[in-house]
Amino acid sequence: MSKIKSILSQVTESQNILILGHVMPDGDDISSVASLTLGLKQLDKNCLGAIDSPIPEYYKVFHGVDQLISYEEYSDFSPDLVVVLDCSSPDRVGRFESMLSQCKTIVIDHHATNTFFGGTNWVDSSYAATAQMVYTLNKALGVVYDSRLATVNYLGMATDTGFFRFSNTDERVFKDAAELVKLGAKPHFVATTILENKRIEQLKLFCVMVDHMIVEDSLAYSWLSYENYVENGCADDDSTGFVGEMRSLRNIEVAILVTEYPKGEVHVSLRSKNWFDVSKVAAVLGGGGHARAAGCSFKNTRLEKVLNEIVSTVKDHLWGERSETGEVS
Repeated sequence: MSKIKSILSQVTESQNILILGHVMPDGDDISSVASLTLGLKQLDKNCLGAIDSPIPEYYKVFHGVDQLISYEEYSDFSPDLVVVLDCSSPDRVGRFESMLSQCKTIVIDHHATNTFFGGTNWVDSSYAATAQMVYTLNKALGVVYDSRLATVNYLGMATDTGFFRFSNTDERVFKDAAELVKLGAKPHFVATTILENKRIEQLKLFCVMVDHMIVEDSLAYSWLSYENYVENGCADDDSTGFVGEMRSLRNIEVAILVTEYPKGEVHVSLRSKNWFDVSKVAAVLGGGGHARAAGCSFKNTRLEKVLNEIVSTVKDHLWGERSETGEVS
């Protein structure tokens, strides 16, 4: 509660506020940045929401998302406060990282792997989504919710719980989501926009991933090269959700998807089903996340090298922990 009071005080005292999300944004991140930006603008703050990565087009139908700017669009704005949302470490804001040392910084996040890099850190992994924390903050600030703001704020809660299927789904997130629906949020619109908005090119890319997939006991892993994306007319965000499909296989505890982007960048997505903590593996490799969903990125390297390293690391942890805990697949 003292952290929230401190944040309320700093936000109230500040006029020029920069709100940052993380690179390769997901629904919770996009929702959180848009919802807080809209809330603070309602309070007559000179506020900018920014993300240093392309935002998938289908998210731009949600109120406020099309107003978020990129790093290239950022200019002539001198914030007296930076609020970083849904980021576990400073590098997650991409090229905006240099801004963090220039003025007061608040970090609001629900990742247990957070490094507490802000001047004020409200980090609470008991929340299912950072969007919940933004909702709590907006209410405390006196922000008035209409249907459009309620819907974009609901978006983060829905997506980060896998539409209320993941193990982080609890009574509190149901309560907050229900409040937003009462305020006008449209669950059907969110679900159809996110879950039923695939392009045929994505299904073709998915087929490539399945062709590459290897299953070993309770582990499933696959990879997509940059050429695979280009050949199928896809961008990096077109493989969103693929790793979850691998996790959905019967008897699979851990799923790994390694993807390659231009300029030698390789990203690893990790998911687990019941008991294995993938955030521990991600943290060892410089990443972070949650017990059931985590990731890490590498630069100036080869896909094959990362794939071999991550599979070997996961196997060491997976087989070791299973023997220690007595878990079976």
